Amino acid sequence: MRIDIVTIFPEICRGPLGESILQRARDRGLFSLHIHDLRDFSGNRHRSVDDEPYGGGPGMVMTPGPFFAAVEAIRRESPGARVLLMTPQGKRFDQSAARSLANASTGLILLCGHYEGVDHRVVEALVDDEISIGDYILTNGTLAAAVVADAVIRLLPGVLGDERSAEVESFSESLLEAPHYTRPPVFRGLAVPAVLLSGNHAAIAQWRREAAHQRTLQNRPDLLNPADPN
Repeated sequence: MRIDIVTIFPEICRGPLGESILQRARDRGLFSLHIHDLRDFSGNRHRSVDDEPYGGGPGMVMTPGPFFAAVEAIRRESPGARVLLMTPQGKRFDQSAARSLANASTGLILLCGHYEGVDHRVVEALVDDEISIGDYILTNGTLAAAVVADAVIRLLPGVLGDERSAEVESFSESLLEAPHYTRPPVFRGLAVPAVLLSGNHAAIAQWRREAAHQRTLQNRPDLLNPADPN
């Protein structure tokens, strides 16, 4: 998969997406990442990408021209790529959305807003989906783009060392993941649950299911189906 990120802060993306599992996957050719400075598409000598909003109001609005130029240039290299705008007004991004994007055969173009937002003609004519990573406001959409890219990339075939990792993690079955433990078996008086040391795989699976349900009930009860007591 090819992923393109268009932002006025390209360095913000390079750090998070250039480390650990993601960098190793990129080195192996499992995906390609291209980060573009929106100002390179401004078309003016000042490299400006914003202007005052029509109708008045605080702040500045990002102009449409640079976004159109950037997407048109990228699509010459990645025809059919899906365009996503990072915005607080978008659909809530979750694991299901990440999996859907990872399963898509086309590339992704992530557009990052800033200031008071993006001229709405970008949404009307360019964007396939508006995406929000949560009900809060960031200074710009670049961190959100890095989050979306990370969530999608790790679901691509071969990225994770063990493909089962993506199948049993939080949100895979509308449950948070069960707690994990490792050595030592007792640490500062806190012991690993005995069932995990028992070697009884059926009992361990049952414990993990119950622990996942309890953790979800405590931290994210909104994920539970009221009709399912288990």
